[in-house]
Amino acid sequence: MEVSAPGIFDIGLVLLLAAGAGWLARALALPAVVGYLAVGLAISPFTPGYVADRHQLAFLADVGVVLLLFEVGIEIDLGRLRREHGSITWAAPLQVLLTGGVAYGALVLAGVPATGAALVALGVAMSSSVVIVNITRSRRRTTDRATEQAMLGWSVLQDLTGVTVAVVLLAIAGAGDRPLPVALAGGVAFAAVALLSAFALPRVLREIEGEHDLFLIVSVAAGLALAGLGALLAGIPVALAAFVAGLAIVEGPEATEVRKRLLPFRDLLAVLFFVLLGSLMDPAALARGLPWLALLVGLVVVAKSAVVAALARVGGLPGDPIQTGIGLGQVGEFSFVLASVGVALRVVSTELYAAVLGTVIVTIVGSTVLVRMRGGGRWGAPGSGAAPDVGPAAPAAP
Repeated sequence: MEVSAPGIFDIGLVLLLAAGAGWLARALALPAVVGYLAVGLAISPFTPGYVADRHQLAFLADVGVVLLLFEVGIEIDLGRLRREHGSITWAAPLQVLLTGGVAYGALVLAGVPATGAALVALGVAMSSSVVIVNITRSRRRTTDRATEQAMLGWSVLQDLTGVTVAVVLLAIAGAGDRPLPVALAGGVAFAAVALLSAFALPRVLREIEGEHDLFLIVSVAAGLALAGLGALLAGIPVALAAFVAGLAIVEGPEATEVRKRLLPFRDLLAVLFFVLLGSLMDPAALARGLPWLALLVGLVVVAKSAVVAALARVGGLPGDPIQTGIGLGQVGEFSFVLASVGVALRVVSTELYAAVLGTVIVTIVGSTVLVRMRGGGRWGAPGSGAAPDVGPAAPAAP
């Protein structure tokens, strides 16, 4: 990709616009992500006015989502989740399967091809880790510590379950035109490389811990290289490969330091990812896909939020089950990745793809606003129930 002066200008202008829109969104008690999406729509070819070169933005946005999901994978500590929230370890995976199954059935009945229905349904079943962190770290949050931990733990287990299902699904669907045995062999090879890296990387980082520049270079390079290798070997989207690579790195002092070093890059480049997502929104296609939008939003409310709340109550999860269900009642980065795969495989239509992007915006706004209203109604003024900190598992989000 040739980097030109107009391209550099585009990136700088987009970041400035995103900063302003993010500030305005937060002033209106909305997540900054909504502002980033609005900037993307404003600079897209589908709206009048200035049009940014999406190809110049796409590369950095792809790097951003890779680092984002690599860091999310590192964050998952199954042992800690089992000790602190034992019921989450079965409730969250069950919710992904139940929500995905209901959404799959509804989409197939609506005429979506089986593979496309499975990809979109899996996206519906998963929530946005970025938005969950945003909810639990916002100065306006009304969640208590137990509810925040429940949402964070549930979100990472959704990611773990969803990516596992997605890898198997893409192997069966023959993404990349690979026969199933070749795809499975590639997956096994990538898993072996990831495990080897999980063994070697902490030792390398321990040796160069005092060399801050080298530590940073190795941390970023490891995430990008493992993600790219996973996509080449296993034939899965690079973002999913990044998550698996991060998951293989066992929680420890080195992993914590890697996450700390990655956060500034992740946050900056993730902004470009959400701007790019907004720039892909075609209002005309969305208008044609309004029935799809209504169906997807309804599935998020009925088949996900309600199911999360019910399972949280049945499992005796600490915190407010209803607030937990509302907080997890949105879709985000994984839904976009899976829907994009569906478009590439020609099993997701333009209208359905636009509806997925619309669902991202509608559900992010809805869940963020409603989760605060739920907390404010229970505990008084906004912020009265917020815990001062939720620990290292909740880094600052864009």
